[in-house]
Amino acid sequence: MTICTRDRTCFFGDVIDGKVDLSEIGQIAQLYWAEIPSHFDHTYIDAYAIMPNHVHGIVVIDRPHNVETRHGASDHGASDHGASDHGASDHGASDHGASDHGASDHGASDHGASDHGASLHQPQTQAIDQSNKFAPLKSGSLQAIINAYKSSVTRWCRKNGQENFGWQSRFYDHVIRADSSLDRIREYIANNPTKWEDDKDNPANLWM
Repeated sequence: MTICTRDRTCFFGDVIDGKVDLSEIGQIAQLYWAEIPSHFDHTYIDAYAIMPNHVHGIVVIDRPHNVETRHGASDHGASDHGASDHGASDHGASDHGASDHGASDHGASDHGASDHGASLHQPQTQAIDQSNKFAPLKSGSLQAIINAYKSSVTRWCRKNGQENFGWQSRFYDHVIRADSSLDRIREYIANNPTKWEDDKDNPANLWM
């Protein structure tokens, strides 16, 4: 999946000699991404990359029973063997994420906050994301996870003098099956920094 910053602004750092040099916000974005499994049951992260203005990552939701998500994707086939329900791709289907206006304390609870001052855990009385026109967010769904992640990063920024930070309202996800496509996407994510100069999300290329 791919999550972009507002207006593709490079809040997370820069790429120097093929390696990402993370800013303070970028370090927080990486820290909170790594903490996702600590806040959501049956969820773990695979390959990921924090790029200057977006996050690429594979999120695996591996519930013990077949549970239909709001997206209509079943957990069937998602296992410890690497079959992820939700993958990372620039070509995935778009979905509604937490907008800059919705990225608030409603997206993530302060209860059970980590030592780093933010929590991705969502309260039982979760507010409905107004960008979702069909139903309340399903607990533990990919959208709920990403909304909580985005809200936590935004809240940290608001509390630490980074009021200009913002996310693009949508994120992009693509279902990955346990086949060769998983390895291809892992390789794509790992090589993303080395291809930043030609990346379509690089601000230098947006008008080309």
